[in-house]
Amino acid sequence: MGEGEIHSCCHSEGHSHGSVSKAWYKSPFHIICFGTLLLLAASSLFPFLFAFRQAFTVYLGMIWFPVVLGFLVGGLIDHYIPNEYFSKYLARKSKKTIFYAVGLGFLATACSHGVIALSMELHKKGASGPAVVSFLLASPWASLPVTMLLLGFFGVKAFLIILAALVVALTTGLTLQFLEEKQWIEENKFTVTVAQDFSIRKDMAKRMREYRFNFQNVWFDIKGVAQGTRGLARMVLHWILLGMVLASLSGAFVPASIFHRFLGPSLLGLFMTLVLATVLEVCSEGTSPLAFEIYKQTGAFGNAFAFLMGGVITDFTEISLVWANLGKKTALWMIAISLPQVLIFGWLFNQIP
Repeated sequence: MGEGEIHSCCHSEGHSHGSVSKAWYKSPFHIICFGTLLLLAASSLFPFLFAFRQAFTVYLGMIWFPVVLGFLVGGLIDHYIPNEYFSKYLARKSKKTIFYAVGLGFLATACSHGVIALSMELHKKGASGPAVVSFLLASPWASLPVTMLLLGFFGVKAFLIILAALVVALTTGLTLQFLEEKQWIEENKFTVTVAQDFSIRKDMAKRMREYRFNFQNVWFDIKGVAQGTRGLARMVLHWILLGMVLASLSGAFVPASIFHRFLGPSLLGLFMTLVLATVLEVCSEGTSPLAFEIYKQTGAFGNAFAFLMGGVITDFTEISLVWANLGKKTALWMIAISLPQVLIFGWLFNQIP
């Protein structure tokens, strides 16, 4: 997938050294990173920002290791797993296709906006609409970097978020597949570009046989993993920082009574959380700290899940791209099928002590 196809909010394109100084302010990566550093510097000078700096430091101590580990694993996957593996099994009209899509979503290592570009590319290669939607819903919360991030915030409860996200992705994909068979949603008219006789097992065996363990190849692999790690970091690091800043500001300056009144563990709080998620959804990594702040202030674990998953489903960019590429019926059915599941899981999770 070419650079030009990556969503602008999750990718900073390369520039020559002569153009970086002129265009740095156009890059979300540079703007958010610089703004975060500026705010932290200001918090050392102005007493009213001390509470923000203290909250930000707590967040940083909680998530730095999971984030670094997630970036490293993402770099390994980016370097060693070819794109053909992601599109091999996503075009067949079989229930296994949906399971493949969700499984590959786990390996996508992209944020909720970055995975949109990958999903649209898979659709162009012949992946079915239901498979693309399952991939799209599973990846932001089941991907390895976010798994590590959520574990840093929620501990073992993070597995409930991941499991529920997988269930929503599977159920939505299978339902859409049924609707596709009934011709209630659009079918993909693109042809599959991966050869039918392509075997992942044979390809992996061939790569292992042909690999030569020497300094040149090892150095090439190290650089490849480093480039993948760097690319993933540039894709999502600024959104993590933005989420941490917003969560720290809300934790420092928003009274706890506001959280309890409007975002508490009630049906009203659940619906208000979905509304908030629709407005504030920036990126899966960026909304994770905000979701944890909601949980920390209210104890409503279900609201935290609704904030995470609901933000992805109702994201305007995602809906508009699905509408334009997969079809308007697919987009509308995606929302109609997935959002009620999010509300149900949110209500169930709110019953957990």
